[in-house]
Amino acid sequence: MTQNIYDNPDFFSAYAALPRSREGLEGAPEWPSVRALLPPMRGLRVLDLGCGYGWFCRWAREAGAASITGVDVSAMMLARAAELAGDPAVTYLRADLETFAPSGTFDLAYSSLALHYVVDLGRLFAAVNGALAPGGAFVFTAEHPLFTAPRRPGWVRDAEGRATWPIDSYLIEGPRVTDWLAPDVVKQHRTIGTLLTVLLRAGFVIGHVEEWGPTDAQVAERPALAAERDRPTFLIVAAHKPPNGTIERQ
Repeated sequence: MTQNIYDNPDFFSAYAALPRSREGLEGAPEWPSVRALLPPMRGLRVLDLGCGYGWFCRWAREAGAASITGVDVSAMMLARAAELAGDPAVTYLRADLETFAPSGTFDLAYSSLALHYVVDLGRLFAAVNGALAPGGAFVFTAEHPLFTAPRRPGWVRDAEGRATWPIDSYLIEGPRVTDWLAPDVVKQHRTIGTLLTVLLRAGFVIGHVEEWGPTDAQVAERPALAAERDRPTFLIVAAHKPPNGTIERQ
């Protein structure tokens, strides 16, 4: 079972103070890059994996989606989502992504910063593929592996005075315990190669992979984002299920 850190009151309080929690999608600097990868929302059936406060669910509905199912393991996050807005076209489900099996058919599956908590990513990707209509899109973000494998926070200087980002056993995959908003938060470290291979094996066609960093305009508006250019913070991926439901291998 996924570690349900978001139902820890101390963690939840700290998370609530983050800009992306207070401002929604506009408070997430990677959102413009993600939004550019999304299909037109009009009439779509949408699945949001790890929906949190439901920001994307509400955005998708406002953009014209016909129905949205938001899934999260945290009761506290889902309660917050229900408080923020009610819409009969938006359904929230409490479920663990480790075992979640989508019911129904969807045109778009979306996930923001949730997949690095999932151990059995192959099972989840296969379940998502099975729930998508032929040609359906899958767009997600995850914490970049440079963040799930750090030895200690921050930049350090090597013996010659060069700034380096210390990485701990990048090629050794598995759970990593870190202090982020609360102690002993468990994240699943996997390389970019492994993540993309798992996605391919689940039957997806990959259309876009981005190691996100802020634009000049974003840094000008929010100078603190300049630090995010030293190493990618997020991995953004857009994929789709083949129109005929299968991939022809050469």
